Amino acid sequence: MTILVAERASALATGTTKAGRKSSAKYSVGALAGTVRPGGPWANLANVSGGSDLDGQGATTRESALTTTLSARVTNVLPNGYLVVEGVKNVIVNSENQVVTVRGLVRPTDVSPANTVRSDRLAQLEVRINGKGVVGDAVRRPFFLYRLLLGLLPF
Repeated sequence: MTILVAERASALATGTTKAGRKSSAKYSVGALAGTVRPGGPWANLANVSGGSDLDGQGATTRESALTTTLSARVTNVLPNGYLVVEGVKNVIVNSENQVVTVRGLVRPTDVSPANTVRSDRLAQLEVRINGKGVVGDAVRRPFFLYRLLLGLLPF
């Protein structure tokens, strides 16, 4: 059976983030074996301060359209006659590997004489696109240690 996939999805998300962090530590020694000079070489050793501010706004818009044709197989026939179908297509373009998986239920009356069915006629449609390659590597979250240090350091 051939599934003609024509799906479109869009989403819009906006957000505002404001955060601030300030830390300060001051230590002093009044006298240790005599008077401490204010301008001595160790004067700034025990004076620590730091600050961090974040004021960000963000917006993301995502729109995706998938148009493809893939072959599917009937994995099960339900007691009411509906067909459980599943198809997988692997596409490699410019060092990017994309795997398209389509699953769903089809009524036998929706299958054309050419043994094709449109994706909008599938019930419980599940379309999954998994990509690996240069694009996926570019949008990966920062390294774990980098995120950890940003959370721990006071300045």
